[in-house]
Amino acid sequence: MWDYSEKVIEHYKNPKNVGSIEDADAIGEAGSLSCGDMLKLYLKVNDKGIITDAKFQTFGCGSAVASSSILTEMVIGKHIDEARKITNKQIVDALGGLPPEKMHCSVMGHEALEAAIADYYKEEIPLHKDEDLVCNCFNISKTFLENEIRSNNLKTLEDVINYTKAGGACGRCQGKIKDILNSINSSEKKEQKLTKTQMIIKINNIIEQYIAPELRKDGGDVELIDVQDNKVMVKLSGRCQACNRSQLTLTHFVEATLKQHIDENIEIVQV
Repeated sequence: MWDYSEKVIEHYKNPKNVGSIEDADAIGEAGSLSCGDMLKLYLKVNDKGIITDAKFQTFGCGSAVASSSILTEMVIGKHIDEARKITNKQIVDALGGLPPEKMHCSVMGHEALEAAIADYYKEEIPLHKDEDLVCNCFNISKTFLENEIRSNNLKTLEDVINYTKAGGACGRCQGKIKDILNSINSSEKKEQKLTKTQMIIKINNIIEQYIAPELRKDGGDVELIDVQDNKVMVKLSGRCQACNRSQLTLTHFVEATLKQHIDENIEIVQV
């Protein structure tokens, strides 16, 4: 069973700003009934560009309801150009996190917001060309996937499915998705090598975002001590320190996660 934060449960059981705005200044839609989740976002904007009201109608799971609910709270009171800067990660953070399998709900909220703002400014939303379509089941284009992979630092097919649903139905497009991932990851590896300081910051971010929260659930924790080339020195604490399976935790979870998100040559050393 998925572990939901109190914030997600609160916004699912008591969603804010449900409904529509008859004289809305902007309307955005995302998702589709065929993929199981759909969101329609309504915005009311005053003559100074401030969003004075926001409402939503959604069809989907509890995470979709919660993401839509908190999004409306995030945009009300903001200038529409400021609201444009909201990312799906900020939606997730505002909810206190989402299970990986439900990350696509925050992406749907972000898409609906982008569509609403484009509607407000009378901008055309570029439609994918037939040759750009990757996932027929969910009507997802290569351009959209490339943007999501880069902006959310997605590294695996599972990441892509969790964030976008692409590849999660019939599976026929999974080969294409892997090719896109490999192409992006290969180009990133060709970029200038990170300095030690940059590597430490990047590793710390992965630890705080993906690793430490899971260890803390069981009363443990991990601290980054140093980085020397591909060797990452860490120190386990709490219950993890005395656990007889600590080495398995280091290799099968900590090291594997860092390899997935940063560099497959990373080697964990316990100090």
